[in-house]
Amino acid sequence: MECNNGEDVAAASTDTIPLLVTMSYAPDKSAIFDELRNIRICLKWCALDHSSPARKLVSYLAFLLFVFIVPASTTLYLSSSKATAGSISFNQLVQLPESALAAISFLTLADFFRHHGLRQLFLLDDALRDDSTSVRNGYTGELNRAFRYLAYILLPAFSVELPHKVIFFATVPLRVPHMWMLAMAATLASWVYRTGVFLLVCVFFRLTCELQILRFEGFFKMFEGEGSEGHGCLIFKEHLRIKRLLLVISHRYRIFIIGCLVTITISQLGALMLVLASKFEKDFCNSGDIVVCSVVQLTGFLMCLLGAARITHRAQNVVSIASRWHMTLTSSTPDTKLDAATSEKKAATAHTNDEPNKSNCDATPNLSEQTSLPPPSPQGASSAFNSRQALVMYLQHNGGGITIFGFALDRGLLHTIFVFEMTLVLWILGKVVVVS
Repeated sequence: MECNNGEDVAAASTDTIPLLVTMSYAPDKSAIFDELRNIRICLKWCALDHSSPARKLVSYLAFLLFVFIVPASTTLYLSSSKATAGSISFNQLVQLPESALAAISFLTLADFFRHHGLRQLFLLDDALRDDSTSVRNGYTGELNRAFRYLAYILLPAFSVELPHKVIFFATVPLRVPHMWMLAMAATLASWVYRTGVFLLVCVFFRLTCELQILRFEGFFKMFEGEGSEGHGCLIFKEHLRIKRLLLVISHRYRIFIIGCLVTITISQLGALMLVLASKFEKDFCNSGDIVVCSVVQLTGFLMCLLGAARITHRAQNVVSIASRWHMTLTSSTPDTKLDAATSEKKAATAHTNDEPNKSNCDATPNLSEQTSLPPPSPQGASSAFNSRQALVMYLQHNGGGITIFGFALDRGLLHTIFVFEMTLVLWILGKVVVVS
């Protein structure tokens, strides 16, 4: 196929069409409604706005306060005794993974905002202008539904964490007895901040995956067209663009996914060993933190894995769709090579039959030889066939999807991680939850 490189096309479009925005948080002045305004408002209320040096300073101070200072201070001010040893041990256990996941998530967001900006976080600048109208129309719905996932996880978890903290601080004494209300409020604020930051990055990753799925849906519709050589080149260029976007997503989130996997696995193993080694009675007061922490961690992480697996499944399904498209067009196109061979055979037979008459009438000119035309050339159909065949072979070796250092996050890997993590959770819930 005579197709230009995808990088040359992207560079040419960058030279002719300016970026939609130039600042990290600058809204689109040409649009009446800013589609990212809800996300900007959420980032400001969560102290995650990095649009100015002052707000960035506030963001880092809030991060240090709620992720490190408040959990460490609360743990130090707890008065340990034989009756409250189990509650304090479980409370200290969940502080480490919650702070670690919050730190990984915050640093991931800070790196995004420092190098790319909010619109580039969802790949809405350089790639949006190349999408079709149907794909653009689907962006608004996905952006509006993004925070529903956050609310579906955070609100039920907070409804369980709130009564647990009330019971915990009412039963576990502090070194400063009159400060238990302040300690409880600070602990709840710290829990909301750490859990919210972690789930927010998970929601951002899922939202980015959903936007790429919309691009794949638009890409699949391209196989409904004709099978000419030029149309095959358009499909090839579109696949190069989507593949580049998937590589960008994989590169940006690979540290976050690996860090979450390692942190959650160590957390579940530590909780499992502590529950099995403890001799005191387990109840909602002393072990409720482990249940809430485990559910939130696994729900957010599985949200990321499901989004990545959906993209990888669609990227791998491209080969099947392209092969079916190639087969349909090939079977519906007449075999020009066979027709040409048949025409040549008929012409040779006619030429042999005319030889006796030709020997008897040498002076008479053969008008059939003078007016005979060559058979139709199969070059056009053969070129389209070779173009489609090369496209299918290219797609077979470039399935891709979301990858982590070359390993595809497909359903096989998802099943393996799910079975391993769920086994740990079931062990923990079987030891912690006691039905009386």
